[in-house]
Amino acid sequence: MRLHILGICGTFMAGIAALAREAGHSVTGSDANAWPPMSTQLEALGITVMPGYDPAHLQPAPDVVVVGNVITRGNPAIEYLLNAGLPYVSGPQWLAENVLHGRHVLAVAGTHGKTTTTSVLAWLLEHAGLEPGFLVGGVPVNFGVSARLGKGRHFVIEADEYDTAFFDKRSKFLHYHPRTAILNNLEYDHADIFPDLAAIERQFHHLVRTVPGEGLLVVNGADANLARVLGMGCWSGVEYFDDARGWTARRQGQGFEVAQRGVTLGQAHTPMAGAHNRSNALAAIAAAAHAGVAPAAALRGLESFRGVKRRLELRGEVRGVQVYDDFAHHPTAIAVTIAALREQLGDGGGRILAVLEPRSNTMRLGGHAETLADSLRDAALSFVYARPDLKWDAQGALGSLGEKLRVHAQLDALVADAVAQARPGDRLLVMSNGDFGGIHERLLAALAV
Repeated sequence: MRLHILGICGTFMAGIAALAREAGHSVTGSDANAWPPMSTQLEALGITVMPGYDPAHLQPAPDVVVVGNVITRGNPAIEYLLNAGLPYVSGPQWLAENVLHGRHVLAVAGTHGKTTTTSVLAWLLEHAGLEPGFLVGGVPVNFGVSARLGKGRHFVIEADEYDTAFFDKRSKFLHYHPRTAILNNLEYDHADIFPDLAAIERQFHHLVRTVPGEGLLVVNGADANLARVLGMGCWSGVEYFDDARGWTARRQGQGFEVAQRGVTLGQAHTPMAGAHNRSNALAAIAAAAHAGVAPAAALRGLESFRGVKRRLELRGEVRGVQVYDDFAHHPTAIAVTIAALREQLGDGGGRILAVLEPRSNTMRLGGHAETLADSLRDAALSFVYARPDLKWDAQGALGSLGEKLRVHAQLDALVADAVAQARPGDRLLVMSNGDFGGIHERLLAALAV
């Protein structure tokens, strides 16, 4: 079958492309933007990516067009597709019908930590010999790809609450019908599609409704918003983490002690720093247990987990200044990422200089403007890119940071300022959910001059 994917360079749709190619389909795609790691993954797979959304990309007609949720009415390819009566389907629906049906699906949902938790869970199952399939919104270093079909009956998927497609406004995760579902946390996000937190909670409860009675919810017991979701009704088993009712983690040196309902199960060792990553690992261990992986085996697997690209990824070091890349784009994620880097470096580990692009729809619309300053407070300096499409005054909203704040409307000026302020021992922590104009390479190149 010949598939053409609209919006193929998004993290989810690139995973769909990889799965379709592995299944033996002919795959092409279109996108307005492409950047690593997904662009390089598609290139390595030999999948042709056509720039833009020219209707000519759909000639001759493919057997089916898989439509990403970035595509809206008015898009020239969509208008051509509808007028020509071409068959089309959303990415989540294609995945459910062609890959997930009949498998034990383990879905990882939450505002934060989905990519890391999904990656850890897939690796724990792989290490235990279960050969799972997976689709992750990033590239786990252990696997080197964001998606694969797998040979076992298990499939691990990053379950996003964002809407499915222009013709299907349900959350993507409602297509997956998991037998095991992790609910990592829940905060307000996606201001472009959700009017308030209650609207997101309803979508999460719709997910809860799809988990069978013999299935399991692995729930962050410290999250009041998730407690409210379960209060709407729950028909399956529940295991809590970060909660004395279930699984807990207690930091010990570079690792942590894992216990279940007060009974110590063993020591976990992982290179991932930060309290949020201990929670991510704990949720993955609990979910893996439901798939038949004993906690002792999961702890052994965790030792060899090597992380995820764009999650506190060291991109290079020049003249004693290290440049890190992270996908953080929500105030909570920004704060815990800074805290994790500080934990990793230790008290004498030099300054952390935050370099932030407010790029997500919620960020650009100002949905987090009031809480963003607090998330940056533990950075020695914060360099914020005031994008042309930013709908709020960054200098005014973040003014409480005082002399620690440096706002720039031009990327060249931001790079020059950050390099001028950096000194040996500093860490430049770049945070964005896009390519940020290739800023990592630009920083490293400027530091070398």
